[in-house]
Amino acid sequence: MNEQTLTRIWGMRLTFALIVCIVLFFHLLPLETRPQRWVGPDLVLGFAFAWSLRRPEYVPVVLLAALFLLADLLLFRPPGLWAALALIACERLKYRARSLRDGSFANEWLTACVMMAGVAIGYRLILMLTLVDLPPFGLSVFELVMTMLFYPLAVGVTHGLLGVRKAQPGELDA
Repeated sequence: MNEQTLTRIWGMRLTFALIVCIVLFFHLLPLETRPQRWVGPDLVLGFAFAWSLRRPEYVPVVLLAALFLLADLLLFRPPGLWAALALIACERLKYRARSLRDGSFANEWLTACVMMAGVAIGYRLILMLTLVDLPPFGLSVFELVMTMLFYPLAVGVTHGLLGVRKAQPGELDA
């Protein structure tokens, strides 16, 4: 592996960590003091899925685990539960990235949406089994749908602004 490729990989890993930190920063800003009746998309999950499908080498398992755990701690979720489920989904997407490389965007989007739904359902089921207070079902479904709808935006930012494109057939094998 030449020096430029190694520098690019580490630069993109740092860029991903910076994106997640910026999303978390804006999520934590106290823009409204009253309880909200709606919830926005989980952009951290959307970007993680987009990067995992497009360039798995830019998001190693240790980086994903650390950033998801940081999100759990900052957003007052049960520490490690969402992180573990999201990490498993990202690793599954990385495993499927090569087979989805030549497919259409619709196929990629559908695969990401199925994984998002799996993470959300698994999270809710585990919270139910452990008798933890659940967030309202309507808000959970709304967040899932918003995350699914914002996935193309995450891919657009990833592809258009940051240059994270799908690997070409001979690019990674060389």
